[in-house]
Amino acid sequence: MIAYVDSSVVSRVVMRQPNRLVELETYALRLTSLLTQLECLRAIDKARLVEGLGDDEIVARRLVLFQQLRRMSKIAVARSVLDRAGSSLPLPIKALDAIHLATALQLRERRHHELVFATHDRQQGRAAAALGFEVIGL
Repeated sequence: MIAYVDSSVVSRVVMRQPNRLVELETYALRLTSLLTQLECLRAIDKARLVEGLGDDEIVARRLVLFQQLRRMSKIAVARSVLDRAGSSLPLPIKALDAIHLATALQLRERRHHELVFATHDRQQGRAAAALGFEVIGL
């Protein structure tokens, strides 16, 4: 089984939030956008500023992030993905979520026809389902 993993799934692990998507470990191939690294690093930095995380905790969370990313194939954000993310989608979603969804659509069309979409974001999951993806993580 092959899954596209959006940043909400990785962030939940990195930020030590409950209800992690443990079934994802059973997938033979996990793909994500390079955007996921950026989003998770921003979440760590936000937690540093808002929650007052110390240096040791910041390092620990960054290590978890990079450990998670090593288990996935990273997809560059191509111009074609950005163009697709700017096109009409079945439901309103945020710009970065549209990039994740456009990346998954391109992967499904080009190589991975049975791609599953993994997210904890309800609106993004609904949009992915409306585009025919099996969605896990909601």
